Amino acid sequence: MAGKQAVRGRVSKPGPALQHGKFLFIVAFLALPVGIYGLFVVSPYVQAIFISMTDWTGLTASQKWVGFDNYVKLFSDDQFLVALKNNAILLLVVPAVTVVLGLFFASMLNVGRRGRSGIQGVRGSGVYKIVYFFPQVLSVAIVGVLFKYVFAPTEAGGILNGFLRAIGLDALAIPWLGDPDFAFWCVVVVMIWSFVGFYVVLFSAAMQSIPKEIYEAALLDGANRYTTFRHVTLPLVWDTVQVGWVYLAIQAMDAFAFVHIMLGISGGPSRAGDVLGVALYRSAFNDYRFGYASALGVVLLVLTLVVAVLFLRVARRERVELS
Repeated sequence: MAGKQAVRGRVSKPGPALQHGKFLFIVAFLALPVGIYGLFVVSPYVQAIFISMTDWTGLTASQKWVGFDNYVKLFSDDQFLVALKNNAILLLVVPAVTVVLGLFFASMLNVGRRGRSGIQGVRGSGVYKIVYFFPQVLSVAIVGVLFKYVFAPTEAGGILNGFLRAIGLDALAIPWLGDPDFAFWCVVVVMIWSFVGFYVVLFSAAMQSIPKEIYEAALLDGANRYTTFRHVTLPLVWDTVQVGWVYLAIQAMDAFAFVHIMLGISGGPSRAGDVLGVALYRSAFNDYRFGYASALGVVLLVLTLVVAVLFLRVARRERVELS
């Protein structure tokens, strides 16, 4: 009897042939997708790093190896430093303001008041969600062209200046996109306007998964709206906020389309609104300095990866789960 129990308790291991067949099965299914990924994703990165160490103009078959000369020129280029500073501003301002506005609007649309049936959004919250999400329906090109005319001078049909003049604020009617002090900040405002609607919907979806009984209990305990948001809503939607924050940081590091459409390839007056993406495009297709442009691209890639990792680590906190 004891022998039978020993046999039953013994766990049989798969034989070498079965192990080998399992390995071949995994390789057969992974070889093609990994090969395609390497060809179309990894390979361009490797080529860009190689080109960044040459003086290639993009028009010749030959390339001269220059090592890290392009990177040395980058950090001695004043315009590169201006673009880097603007990207840093975008990285700090756009995600912070967008997340705060997204959380505020989402909170109002989901737990903005106490109705007869319990905690619910403000009146007309369904309509507001559509209005907030509307910018996502428009492409970046349409948004850029639209706001280019909004900030245009009055003589060119500028909507904002026309409105300011109509209400007697002529002193504020300035060439917004033609002023080095305001051009870049106009782009920042447009980016926030364009992004915030998506995150309102994203955070709303996360808040709708929170049981309303938790809010009822918080109200019975005497918690005000701020306390409820800080100690109930925010911890329970933090995972969604973290993902949104990282994604926003990556979007802010780009900003190519907005700047290129609204301010032009030069980056606006005195190139005050220049960003790394526009500087890369200008170096490659205006100046035909593909090696230098590739160095810009590699720097942008490294910065984006570093920013994503840092944001994930800084925003990491203990997960709060509903039981």
